[in-house]
Amino acid sequence: MVSGHVPVLLDEALAALNIQPEGVYVDATFGRGGHSRAILARLGEAGRLLAMDRDPVAVHAGEAIEDARFGLVHAPFSELGRVLDERGMAPVDGVLFDLGVSSPQLDEAARGFSFRFDAPLDMRMDTSRGMTAAEWLNTAPEEEIARVIRDLGEERFARQVARAIVAARPLSTTRQLATVAAGAVRTRERGQDPATRTFQAIRIHINGELEEIGVALPQAAARLRSGGRLAVISFHSLEDRIAKQFMRTESEGEQAPPDIPLRASALRPGRMRRVGKAIKAGAAECAANPRARSAVLRVAERTGTAWSS
Repeated sequence: MVSGHVPVLLDEALAALNIQPEGVYVDATFGRGGHSRAILARLGEAGRLLAMDRDPVAVHAGEAIEDARFGLVHAPFSELGRVLDERGMAPVDGVLFDLGVSSPQLDEAARGFSFRFDAPLDMRMDTSRGMTAAEWLNTAPEEEIARVIRDLGEERFARQVARAIVAARPLSTTRQLATVAAGAVRTRERGQDPATRTFQAIRIHINGELEEIGVALPQAAARLRSGGRLAVISFHSLEDRIAKQFMRTESEGEQAPPDIPLRASALRPGRMRRVGKAIKAGAAECAANPRARSAVLRVAERTGTAWSS
């Protein structure tokens, strides 16, 4: 794959989408195009693939794909519905989400996602807009910083880390933040840097990642044709929880309140059907690509029930 980037759960994701040669598909997280190229390889002449990414670097990388069946849009996947509607592409046969930060983003020091490098404290997936991590950390109240680190990083020393950040302000580099966070975390988890949870939380917050997922999944599902597939690869328990709950809720349909007896025919049936159980990477893939260890793939299929908000 491009620049040595290997997409996680590639074969499993392709199987989950149940790709039809003449189908229309969406890769909502293009990254470096590993999934997109594999989908294109399975499409016939009449097939179409639309890819999206909020990262300008990823969009630039995608310009190397010269294929009349392929289109790439610079936009967050929370705008998936608008993008599809404006292009008249709905309904589609499948939508794939590969959530979280990509390996190239982590490996590029200047992006500020990783404490492996000393770099500007940016962390934005879309560098053309929004507040950087440094700008937020240097202006946010201590209570807000603590809440973000606790809720999004699941860091039990969030209050201490937030207090240390405020005391050390202004912060401008990843190394400064890593040093401050590590000094405030009292215990060490085996195999994990003490700054890991803090960096994760700040990145998720700066990019509004959980909110993006919550907005995008209903848009994607609503634009699937009957029998179309929704496939979501997540790497973090908070991401996976949103995908799992969405698929469960939509598969169960509208439930009658326990205190109001209603005929079964009066309830809305499920608009989606869960396909199989959660899929995780096998031992061989985890050994070859350590990032795959935390990956979880969930799949659901659109039923014939009409979608309305």
